[in-house]
Amino acid sequence: MPKPKQRPARKLSPVLHILCEGTKTEPYYLGQYIHEHFPGTKLIRIEKTPKRTPKELVAAAREILRCAPEGDIAWVVYDRESPTKYSDSLHAAARQKAGGKVQIALSNVCFEVWLLLHFQGTCKAHDSCDDLLQRSRLKELIPDYDKANRRRYSEDEINFARQNAKQMNESTKRGANADWTQPHQWNPYTDVYKLLDAIDQFGGTYCTRPP
Repeated sequence: MPKPKQRPARKLSPVLHILCEGTKTEPYYLGQYIHEHFPGTKLIRIEKTPKRTPKELVAAAREILRCAPEGDIAWVVYDRESPTKYSDSLHAAARQKAGGKVQIALSNVCFEVWLLLHFQGTCKAHDSCDDLLQRSRLKELIPDYDKANRRRYSEDEINFARQNAKQMNESTKRGANADWTQPHQWNPYTDVYKLLDAIDQFGGTYCTRPP
């Protein structure tokens, strides 16, 4: 009796995994962005994690990739914070551990600088998130802002933030000490827009866009 034919194994679509340091601000913002651009997708995931330090987040992302099918991608999102909270050596160790396997979206000094860039350009450095909230116009521009804010940002605002971030980063690097070669040494700085670009590229390849 002939053996039944085996069905070919289904090739799984790759997944883009995102791990965030924060439990509210970053997941809310990124979740809204993903929903707006690729509604209903299960291929771009904001993973729940108890990890909070840069090195822990990178290690968790590497573990996800170790157990995932080939082709999956991982990003981690975290803040520089003040040097008294996270030292330069800690940030350097996290980036070294990430290697080429895990991508990093870092904001210096905090994610809120990325939100501010949706409304204005800035080159002002801040010592902490509290310092940014007190000395920037963020709470004026978003009157009800807090960590749990779920404000929806328009496409024009997001593109304005992208443009402002690139200009801010270049300005910061031009004025920085020549020995400073890493994002955690540049203040202000954010490369969250690179994560959004990665989401767009990944989603455009593997996800269904809204009509």
